[in-house]
Amino acid sequence: MTEINPEKTVLIVDDDPHIGELLKLYFENEGFRVDVCFRGDEVVDRVQQLNPDVVILDLMLPGMGGFDVMRELRRYSSVPVIMLTARGDTLDKIVGLELGADDYFAKPFEPKELIARVKAVLRRASKSNAFFSSESQASGDDVISYTDLEINRTQYLVRLGDEELSFPPKELELLYFLASHPNRVFTRSQILENIWGFDYYGEPRTVDVHIKRLREKLDVVDHPDWNIKTIWSVGYKFEVKG
Repeated sequence: MTEINPEKTVLIVDDDPHIGELLKLYFENEGFRVDVCFRGDEVVDRVQQLNPDVVILDLMLPGMGGFDVMRELRRYSSVPVIMLTARGDTLDKIVGLELGADDYFAKPFEPKELIARVKAVLRRASKSNAFFSSESQASGDDVISYTDLEINRTQYLVRLGDEELSFPPKELELLYFLASHPNRVFTRSQILENIWGFDYYGEPRTVDVHIKRLREKLDVVDHPDWNIKTIWSVGYKFEVKG
């Protein structure tokens, strides 16, 4: 039986009209609303107009490359993004994840597998929202504060010293998750389950990439009272001293 997604919209961004039309047919057959975009410099406007539930984003695009599109999207949007590329370069995958992509899929591909990835990303987004909603109800507070650090998950803002920073959604969710459990060690698998979801197709390296990005941003100021600490062969913890 076909799984119907009456309120789910997918935006397909690919410069190849044949791929765009093929994916449009497959996704519509699964009950999705579909829009197709062929140029990178049109994506941001299209996302603002459509408010899609997920974006499938090719890297090689006219007008603006996929990485630049990803950077622009993450300035204001937490929409799930699956990056699509003909290149199998591991560096591309790492860069895409660092920029805030939720998954990465290489061409050539089987459309049904891509649809399965999209459904998994949507389930993860739903679980993540449910997790943060339940945590908010339990704590009654969407703000965590330490010395020179304030994390606001409602506004998706981090105040570091006297500076207010806007973090990509997954980075902020990861930081909030660790900071809300001070001195507790989490394995990479536990972090993946809580932030990306139980059915994540990725790999533990995803956590390492996001931790690296967090440290690069947080380490611009001294923070002797707290730190994101690596527990070798295990995972990470938000260490609070004293």
